[in-house]
Amino acid sequence: MVAIALAIGLGVGLTRTGRNSGSTGSSGVNGSSGSPIIISNVIPPTASQPIPEAFISFAIDFGHFPDFAGNLSVPNVYSNNLLNNIGNLTGTKPYIRVGGTSADEALYNVSLQTTAVNRISRYTYSADLLPHGIHSIEIGDIFFESYGTWPDTKYIHAFSLGLAGICAAGWSSLFATVPVACQALGDGKLLWWEYGNEPDLYSNSNPGGPQQLRWGPWGDSEYVSQWQNGTRQIRDVLAQACPDMATANAYGYIAPSFWIPNNDELTVMGTFNSGINADNDIKLISFHNYIASTSDPGISLQGTLLNHTNTMQSIAQQLDQYNFLVNTSIPFIISETNSLSDVGTPGISDTFGAALWTMDYNLWSASQNISRVHMQQGTNFFYNAWQPIRSNLDIATKPPYYGSIAAAAMLGDSTASEIKIANIPLPSYTEAAYATYVNGKLARIAVINMQGYNATESDLQTQPPRGQPSYMFSIPEFTSTSVGVRRLMANGSDSVTGISFDGYSYAYELQQGVPVLLRNVTRGETIVVSNGTVTVQVMDSSAVILDLT
Repeated sequence: MVAIALAIGLGVGLTRTGRNSGSTGSSGVNGSSGSPIIISNVIPPTASQPIPEAFISFAIDFGHFPDFAGNLSVPNVYSNNLLNNIGNLTGTKPYIRVGGTSADEALYNVSLQTTAVNRISRYTYSADLLPHGIHSIEIGDIFFESYGTWPDTKYIHAFSLGLAGICAAGWSSLFATVPVACQALGDGKLLWWEYGNEPDLYSNSNPGGPQQLRWGPWGDSEYVSQWQNGTRQIRDVLAQACPDMATANAYGYIAPSFWIPNNDELTVMGTFNSGINADNDIKLISFHNYIASTSDPGISLQGTLLNHTNTMQSIAQQLDQYNFLVNTSIPFIISETNSLSDVGTPGISDTFGAALWTMDYNLWSASQNISRVHMQQGTNFFYNAWQPIRSNLDIATKPPYYGSIAAAAMLGDSTASEIKIANIPLPSYTEAAYATYVNGKLARIAVINMQGYNATESDLQTQPPRGQPSYMFSIPEFTSTSVGVRRLMANGSDSVTGISFDGYSYAYELQQGVPVLLRNVTRGETIVVSNGTVTVQVMDSSAVILDLT
């Protein structure tokens, strides 16, 4: 049993009688006589601000967006079902940021009618069009049909600063797309615009990463000058094409969309001091974040993803940068994020361990007053929540989607109630816990046990048994006699199939992402409450939500 004396907002100190960390299988009974985790029934001072709508959201690579959404003739119903599932839990369908590296490489071709995206090989264009051998993609009018396939969905649309600032083709393409984009995003579909993706990386060229897009001086003043010039002219075009989108309330951007931690050439403080928000058109401060890169030495499922301390440190870097801007009172979002950059790594990013990480990452971010998290997606990316079409990979709901579902269930409907969340500190880096408060009262408790367990271990005789540590919670003034239990489960942290949340599967092959109740999974579990105390077992490589109301 995990026996901890911990009070949230009650002034009780933290002591501990011990827990087997699980390196040899965590049985968890090391201190059954210890004090329970004491949780306040009312909001503690450590709780977050109210959770905004659509906290659980996605970012989709610009060039892959039509794969995910389809077009008006053939909409991607499967993707829409998956988005609806999250919206049914949180009250709002996920907001979709359509951008990324390929947005900065996009050129508009009005004559392109048969495909949504045409990928142009490097060196196709002559130097006067695309200098330095830059590669690009072409989009036509059918690309923008994709914005009409998902009902009740809001979008962030990215314009290309990357090409617009270096060649005539990019500059003319930018303004040719503005009328087409604004007309496609009318009727309430537009959330905000974005101008440029990770401009702090423009002067670098990394294998597998963004291509180099600037060669001369590239500092805060150069970036801000180009940003202001482009956004002001975009607004002028909008005023003619879609005047309702050019008003002070409707016109705005997420920015600066830097990769954090960023380099020394462009800095968060420097760009704002240089006047990037002189027109007061930045509505959301946005940064990008990945826990690690596929090329980093020593990455592993347990050490990199199933590591709450690692997640805390990663988000701390984001908050350190935002603290420079906190006096602006502009909300802060992570507009592109996932496990391992450069599309992820098989065996890590596409496993059930990544689902547990996704749940923890979202809930920790919410507890730290980040306003929204957009998980990055792209066709054939290993860290995807789902594969939208058959390509190199089969159509499938991937493990990280289940982590988003579990996080959405823990947060709940922020459109119907005021929801706040608080972290419950636990002693091991392989575990995390949270409390959700709805309209001022404790409503849910989550425990995420990130101790790895390999379901595909070849030598079962040498692998220790799967641990089942117990967590005891004491809730003063809690009068119910039982609590409900919802579990996020799979056979192990390395599993890529056979995943369920509260007994439901969201598999494509069952009902195209609509939740299907499995017959071989236990659900509807309840736990007896004795004198305000509840004890729950949480198997290694699993998570649980206790429903108190």
